[in-house]
Amino acid sequence: MRQNDFLPRPGEVILVRESANDIAVRVSNLGKCYQIYNTPRDRLKQFVAPRLQQLAGQTPKQYFSEFWALKGVSFEVKKGECLGIIGRNGCGKSTLLQIVAGTLAPTIGCVGVSGKIAALLELGSGFNPEFTGRENVYMNGAIIGLSRGEMDKKFDEIAAFADIGEFIEQPVKTYSSGMLIRLAFAVQANIDASIVLIDEALAVGDVFFRQKCYARLEQLRNSGAAIVLVSHSMPDVEQYCERAILLDHGKQRFLGAATEATKHYYLLHQAQLAASAVPNPIADPIELLPAESGSSIHCLPADAPPIDRPPSEAFIDLSNRSQVSNGQARCIGVALCDEAGHPCNSFRQGDLAVFYCEFELIEDIGVPVFGIVITNDRGVIVHGKNAWQCDNDVPFGLGAGSRVVCRQEITLQLGLGEYTFELGLAAVTQSEWSKRRLMSHENWQSCYLTVCVVTNAGQFSVGFAMKNGVPVLTHHGVADLPGKILTRVMK
Repeated sequence: MRQNDFLPRPGEVILVRESANDIAVRVSNLGKCYQIYNTPRDRLKQFVAPRLQQLAGQTPKQYFSEFWALKGVSFEVKKGECLGIIGRNGCGKSTLLQIVAGTLAPTIGCVGVSGKIAALLELGSGFNPEFTGRENVYMNGAIIGLSRGEMDKKFDEIAAFADIGEFIEQPVKTYSSGMLIRLAFAVQANIDASIVLIDEALAVGDVFFRQKCYARLEQLRNSGAAIVLVSHSMPDVEQYCERAILLDHGKQRFLGAATEATKHYYLLHQAQLAASAVPNPIADPIELLPAESGSSIHCLPADAPPIDRPPSEAFIDLSNRSQVSNGQARCIGVALCDEAGHPCNSFRQGDLAVFYCEFELIEDIGVPVFGIVITNDRGVIVHGKNAWQCDNDVPFGLGAGSRVVCRQEITLQLGLGEYTFELGLAAVTQSEWSKRRLMSHENWQSCYLTVCVVTNAGQFSVGFAMKNGVPVLTHHGVADLPGKILTRVMK
């Protein structure tokens, strides 16, 4: 196939059965416009009046306003890649997925797909509520081009995956939403598609079914299938997607690493919060946070010792590291050391790792909140903690030009393997910090302001612990949870 055969004409979606390259989906300058009419009468006028006006030699009048659900979206998805699509409600995520699936025509731009598509766009879409689960399975197979014989071979596998028991022989209208999504996902996940499109479907179902779904997605990806996942769950996007697109009011704001895309997502809607979180100008760049009456919140003592700076060789080169910032600060130094303060990126289970970071403030902020997130080689977050979750001594009222120095010590009770870490600085007002013991997690999420995040700041490994001079495994799994084991003989 020639390269040009992959690209459709403007406003067209094509299906290419074979491709000479590794691109499964290619979207170029995609746009979708809807005509919005104030009244049904205006719709009728738009259908009739422009023609009459043209015949009369007049300039045709427009009786509608344009709403661009999508505009200027371009990306590619490689075979074996999982791409996330994120954004607020109404930003165009579902519209984009429907256009790629071919169920909605674009107004402008091109979409090219290479291979068979499995699309789970809406809860139970394509199901007839009067048909039984079995009948709907066969009907969906026919819609996507599978013969009766092919569906006979796949039916037992689909039924086992859905795991809804005898309900497979009952009308779909009697299903709960969980049962419906189990069956819908089972059909789409077992048709050997090379492109899988999922719109929030994995948010439904119990934990066991979600584990099964993600395991199946991993199998599909390993087999070379391209996966496009729309989700409001940022942890899911970070864990399962290599890259992500951030949409905002129909426009593509960011395309890149999934971990970086989620940070841009959080920054999108902080403008109003930022205005209320910045304190008044101050004379002294660092003041003490006073304890409230009856409060156990710590203040930063006036004679608090400074944080020791690691040796220069411990600092990581940040020139090729991505920083996501709201413009109030930038990270100017990151170091990783062992307990003795020596540069280190190879630890043993139970070792103490010391993470050090310096931020330069471009604008005034309130109370700085520093934190670190550690992720394993499968994209699973194994640790994440910030100053809000600890009894920390904190400064407040930091002015532009100040340098914030942060240090976090973490005992690496982790499984063997390779890990990456990201670090960031957030800010809250003095009032919010002083009341943090009384604030729920939801309150915290609504008040904190992300200032600067360094994604993929560095990496390290964890090996066997040493006991009595020999390497030993302290535990199985991701983390070593505290606890006891007792063994007795029954009398």
